[in-house]
Amino acid sequence: MSQRPDHGTSRFANEVEHGKRLAGGVGEDIWGWKTPAGRLRAERRATLILEGAGVGPGSKVLEIGCGFGFLTEKFARSGADITAVDLSPDLLDMARSRGLANVRFLEKNFEDCEVEGPFDAVIGSSILHHLELERTWKKIYALLKPGGRMSFAEPNMLNPQIYCERHFRSFFPEVSPDETAFVRFQLRRELEKNGFISVAIQPFDWLHPFTPPALIPAVTGLGKVLEAVWPCREFAGSLWIRARRS
Repeated sequence: MSQRPDHGTSRFANEVEHGKRLAGGVGEDIWGWKTPAGRLRAERRATLILEGAGVGPGSKVLEIGCGFGFLTEKFARSGADITAVDLSPDLLDMARSRGLANVRFLEKNFEDCEVEGPFDAVIGSSILHHLELERTWKKIYALLKPGGRMSFAEPNMLNPQIYCERHFRSFFPEVSPDETAFVRFQLRRELEKNGFISVAIQPFDWLHPFTPPALIPAVTGLGKVLEAVWPCREFAGSLWIRARRS
């Protein structure tokens, strides 16, 4: 039986409530995962995360914050043996309904949870910015085998939309009360301070999920150019984060 997280703190309570809203479809609608552009973004994101973690058939993988399993389903296509954790029972019900044979879902708060490691890789999408980071870095490091990799996609604080969402929260009810975003240079220092090596953080993602289908090819092409040009790339929507345990 899964161990239910301690919902006594305001952060946990806020995140569980946030999960209920997402389970009601709010997240998919607001973030646009179902749109043509949103589906392309999701495929690229999953591919980058798996590539950054070196995940393949038989890899032992921990996914943090699997939510309703949208990206978990894409990760599972790698053939890896995945343990996926989330603290929202509502979202996990949706994730389990996908019937992924190589995924074990656990209802746990990651910072406190006990899972059987070590893992070849720890991965996730848009989850680190919801967590208590000092505890999270130590937990990830402890759960990775020597030489194991972490790979995540997270919101970029320098992106204008992300910046406004985090600093003017009353106008963006889809943003949970405690979540943040990252500046890549600061994040690199934090990861190195916590013992990670081969840290690489790359801004990416200029394709907005609500891009009209007819404009997707043009926006995708422009995005590739912007991701290669400094300083334009620093304002992309997301950060691709990779690092290894020594």
